[in-house]
Amino acid sequence: MKHPLPEHPRHIAILRLSALGDVCNLVPTVRALQRQWPEARITWIVGKTEAALLEGLSGVEFKVYDKATGVKGMRALWRELADTRFDVLLHMQQAIRASVLSLGLKCGVRIGYDKARAKDWQHWFTQRQLAPHPRAHVLESFMDFARALGVEDTRLEWSLPIPEAAYAEARRLTGDAAYLVISPCANPRLRNFRNWSAEGYAAVIEHAWHRHGLKTVMSGGGSPQEREMGEQIRRLCPAEIEINDAIGRTSLKGLLALLDRARAVIAPDSGPVHMANALATPTLGLYATTNPSRAAPYCWREHVVDRYPDAVAHYLQKPPESVTWGTRVRHSDAMSLITLDDVVGHLDALLAATASAADTPEPPSMEPES
Repeated sequence: MKHPLPEHPRHIAILRLSALGDVCNLVPTVRALQRQWPEARITWIVGKTEAALLEGLSGVEFKVYDKATGVKGMRALWRELADTRFDVLLHMQQAIRASVLSLGLKCGVRIGYDKARAKDWQHWFTQRQLAPHPRAHVLESFMDFARALGVEDTRLEWSLPIPEAAYAEARRLTGDAAYLVISPCANPRLRNFRNWSAEGYAAVIEHAWHRHGLKTVMSGGGSPQEREMGEQIRRLCPAEIEINDAIGRTSLKGLLALLDRARAVIAPDSGPVHMANALATPTLGLYATTNPSRAAPYCWREHVVDRYPDAVAHYLQKPPESVTWGTRVRHSDAMSLITLDDVVGHLDALLAATASAADTPEPPSMEPES
């Protein structure tokens, strides 16, 4: 017998701890739930860094779980929520850590991914599973949770909060001139292989300066790998080109403001492309090791540089249509399939397509996908 779903949930729990790009892709689902049940209380159990990015999101109460605290942190959260019973738990994190964390939460029904999409045995920890949705984008997979509860209005809405102090932080870095943001590095974890070359980025920066009159601001975290990449790009750029290395020099809210004010953003599959997408900033994603049909910046998919099929064919020796959805190409040379012509051609097209919006003080409006 299936556990019944609440028709009018009064308290909804969302369990999604990470990562920055994923939580940005989840916000439209939160907004859809709020439109359906404006009086419902929403509690989002989220990671520490992600909470800093989303702080102030209207109508949402955050409960932070720091993964570094392990089981001790789980127990602390369970004690904090000991007197709370959720009508429904939307289990959106496909990781055994999150599933264990979910066991200490009291709720009427737990919804998770269907068996085809579930990882780490997640379906063992939920009572209801989503309807199958093969080959879904990450954002659509999150929205499937709202659909499972009967939500039909799935218009895309973000409204990420950015305080004025964050805009002031961004202006101190950029001034008032138009600029391009390049976030050259993805997460520097082992065997990530999502980064393009320093030589390629330097050539794009030169192109943006001479062709479009855009200075470049580089953004990113403060890891040694990211700082080294930024320094290498700067060394490769001609001295007369205006470039601002802000890698490791912004808060998360400051980074949001920086992306929000940018003329365009270029980055590999990483948090900044999804943050920029959420802000309606023209976004150019560079993809070869991950499938953009699943993980591209959702509203700018037609502008993605897509060398994923070539990478699958060359490095996995398989037809692209034969690999499972979400397969990664874990080869250090895969991103070299992206050429300079690929990137500058897409950048020129993106800037041309959004030129009229750039003349207005507000970012372009986000039209929902039908």
